[in-house]
Amino acid sequence: MLNLQSYGSSSEGDSESDEKSTAEVKTEELLHLKPISIEYSIAKSLQVQAAPLVVPQERQLAERAINPTEKELSYNPRYEELFAPIHGPDNPFLTEQQKQPKNTATGYIEPAHVSDFQFENQRRTFHSYGYALDPSAESQIGGESYIGPNLEGAYNTDGKTVFESNKLKLEARRRRHKNDDPADLEGFLGPWGKYVDEKLIAQPSDQEKAEIEEMMAKKQRRNKREVEEKPVEEKSILHINDSVDYQGRSFLHPPHDVGVSLKAGAHPDRCFLPKAHIYTWTGHTKGISSIKLFPKSAHLLLSCSMDTKIKIWEMYNERRCIRTYSGHRQAVRDVDFNAKGTQFVSAGYDRYLKLWDTETGSVVSRFTSRKIPYCVKFHPDFNKQHLFVCGTSDKKILCWDTRSGEIVQEYDRHLGAVNTITFVDENRRFVTTSDDKSLRVWEWDIPVDLKYIADPSMHSMPAVALSPNGKWLACQSLDNKIVIFSALNRFKMNRKKTFEGHMVSGYACGLDFSPDMSYLISGDGDGKCYIWDWKTTKLYKKWQAHDGVCISTLWNPHESSKVITAGWDSTIKLWD
Repeated sequence: MLNLQSYGSSSEGDSESDEKSTAEVKTEELLHLKPISIEYSIAKSLQVQAAPLVVPQERQLAERAINPTEKELSYNPRYEELFAPIHGPDNPFLTEQQKQPKNTATGYIEPAHVSDFQFENQRRTFHSYGYALDPSAESQIGGESYIGPNLEGAYNTDGKTVFESNKLKLEARRRRHKNDDPADLEGFLGPWGKYVDEKLIAQPSDQEKAEIEEMMAKKQRRNKREVEEKPVEEKSILHINDSVDYQGRSFLHPPHDVGVSLKAGAHPDRCFLPKAHIYTWTGHTKGISSIKLFPKSAHLLLSCSMDTKIKIWEMYNERRCIRTYSGHRQAVRDVDFNAKGTQFVSAGYDRYLKLWDTETGSVVSRFTSRKIPYCVKFHPDFNKQHLFVCGTSDKKILCWDTRSGEIVQEYDRHLGAVNTITFVDENRRFVTTSDDKSLRVWEWDIPVDLKYIADPSMHSMPAVALSPNGKWLACQSLDNKIVIFSALNRFKMNRKKTFEGHMVSGYACGLDFSPDMSYLISGDGDGKCYIWDWKTTKLYKKWQAHDGVCISTLWNPHESSKVITAGWDSTIKLWD
């Protein structure tokens, strides 16, 4: 407490002492008050708050607004940022449908519960019958409504579901006589009870009767056709007056007065391109199918035609038609001489193969497998002249024995009709081509193909020619090309040698090599004849040889420039 009387009783004389006492008093007050304020501030700072307001550090960061049209973000946003409201004012151009809240891309799905059985039942009903209950029509008053393309069926059947239909089917199933009592030895039926309405006498319905009558009529027609397709009577006509010469030799003997050596190994050293048409053989009434030269000497020419006839012609002197062979009911597809030329076999569309005697014109044997033979080939070895192979329309290659008239081997690996057969590798193997666009190599008498060549770029090759040196196979491909395969061990395609420029799609135009292997000759679907250089594959010459398809070409092995062509205009032409 301050002494107030001291202030009031002080005099002017004592002013100095009064000022001193006043200062001391203030000092004492300050010293007395200082500890009080310090204690108050400390107590205030140490006060405990029960629920303080804590601000997380993450919230102190500024939230980043995400453009709703953004397709790609360069950082990982938080959940709150991704699902935050869109910044800015509402889009005034949104339609009412677009303003509605969505939780899927196409709308808003409300949580609901559907029984698994009912959902599957309605789903199967919709897929089976074309209708189902409308799930949004439960709140509607007055009957059930349906959705689907078959609403008429829904109302006609009162909305029967698959489950209800199955129950109806089970109820409508045929009933059986039942007796499951094993004690009844005589009347026990078990699971073998007959149907209640079962008839023991089977009677065909009207439709079944019509089908049976049609089947029997087909069978009768087939039997009648088989009787009609019996081989016709074979005959041949000799067109020359003298069948033998003054020495008793037949026309099979090669002539010696033609100025050309007709021995087997006599081939020209160099060949030249033919320049002119020098002769035409006429006698067939329809298109020529194939022509073959007499083996070794090549002084005779054998031709088969679509007029069912086979003719043999002279290549030299008067170039007459010597003999005509008639014995096929339909067109003749292919012919081939044996190694000596004394016999030849013909393949016709009447499904018959016939072995002819070249000199007398008589038929030695007939062969048929009830399939159309497409090509025929005698085995070139002299000790196997009783065997020949033919490719048929049912994908098989059959080997026939002329002595017994039976099939001794069958090669069945192709997937299409067999078109050509070519012997290679000193006659130990043969190569076949087929409509299945493949080339197969076979060992003789082994019915499993040694090599199978097929490529997606390959086409069917209906004509094949072996080179004179036996190293190459020239194949007429139906993509208007001639492709070359090696005829040795690998049988690889030579992609560097491809001959182009002609049109043979759809035709089995034959081709051949010149004797010195300088040229390759081929026919054309337009009737032209083409000659290419073997080494460079350059097209040297082409000319119009026939009015129809030029189906076959041959180069005379003993002449340097003589070429034989045959066409569908029923003519055979010689060029030199």
